[in-house]
Amino acid sequence: MSRQMVRPGGRSARVQASVHAAVRELASEVGRDALTVPLVARRAGVTPSTIYRRWGDLQELLSDVAVERLRPDTAPEDHGDLASDLTAWAEQFLDEMASPAGRAYVRDALLGDPDGGNAGRCSAYAAEQIGILLARAAERGESAPDVETVVDRVVAPLMYRILFRPDGLDASYAARLVAGILGRGDR
Repeated sequence: MSRQMVRPGGRSARVQASVHAAVRELASEVGRDALTVPLVARRAGVTPSTIYRRWGDLQELLSDVAVERLRPDTAPEDHGDLASDLTAWAEQFLDEMASPAGRAYVRDALLGDPDGGNAGRCSAYAAEQIGILLARAAERGESAPDVETVVDRVVAPLMYRILFRPDGLDASYAARLVAGILGRGDR
């Protein structure tokens, strides 16, 4: 059963916040593999049935928590030009997603998401960040690719390498992808 996780208000928001916090705290204290719905419920101060009713199972809960953790907290920094902005963003994206925690969040987001909704949400987060960078470039009069081109030629190869070929992956790879899309060097 697929559930759309919306940002609720009132009591529902408090339940979501306390359950998410419980998952993060317990994962840090006892490890992700030791998590159970009753353990999370006890820590969050809710009944296990509340978690089952809202999330379905532990994997869907972990997936929901992961998607929230993958959402950027702030707009990307403005470094003065598109090449600098996009390179800094791609390097930060790589650093966060390639970290052990980032890789675990990506796996959790996808594992509890049979219909692909969480993948779409994560993709939308990246597209939104890229859109901000491209809008800044347009305001400065710079020529820029469209969002989908950046997703296809920067984000997609980064995610592939993060998930399947992480050895030797570093900031210079992200910088090369950006240079290639902006026509400023070899890919």
